[in-house]
Amino acid sequence: MSVKKAFRTTQRTQDLVYATLLGNSLIGLALGYLLIADITITQPRYTIYGLLWIFVGAIVIWKTNPASADARTRRRATIVAIVYLSILSIVGGVIITTGGNAANALTQSFGIRVATLLPGWGPAPIITTPIGAVVLMPARIVGYLALTYLVYATVIDAARAAVSGIVGLLSCVSCSWPVIASVLSGVLGGGSAVAAIAVDFSYDVSTVVFILTIALLYWRPIVGRVGD
Repeated sequence: MSVKKAFRTTQRTQDLVYATLLGNSLIGLALGYLLIADITITQPRYTIYGLLWIFVGAIVIWKTNPASADARTRRRATIVAIVYLSILSIVGGVIITTGGNAANALTQSFGIRVATLLPGWGPAPIITTPIGAVVLMPARIVGYLALTYLVYATVIDAARAAVSGIVGLLSCVSCSWPVIASVLSGVLGGGSAVAAIAVDFSYDVSTVVFILTIALLYWRPIVGRVGD
């Protein structure tokens, strides 16, 4: 066995160990949370979805290594990522404004409370103000940060291609449509469920879109094949 192959085998073993530890930790925390919060699970799949968002998101953030780039390119990628995260947070129900109703942004007064949602989705700190609210569901936060980090890496790849910057990103169909799809994921499984502090069939759809988007952005083709 060559040194290179042995290194890859060792790396894969370490990755599997770390992933197993993460999965076991999430399950342990979920069980502890269920006992403390005295929550009864009637639809187990929603709990699985929540833990899956966190597990996949954490793995992606850990394993994604953006290509090296100059300071200008990194700044541009950061701006695109921040705008993307902002849009995703709004359509996904992390940020709720009174103009968007959502039970009048959950109160219309200053305050902080914790919603005891199902594991993965909760415990969810909710920060309310007269102009809106921020709902910090763990699954959404970790998942959206993972998507944003992947978009950041994709923009850097686009900038390194023949067609640079955001034009390069959008010219590669197989790279740009997952970005749009992930926003759709937020629309399908976002604010309405948060406002009602409940879950519904949209979580099935949004989870599928989330996983597919993560996969396509993580194993994205080399940007630069214009019109790919």
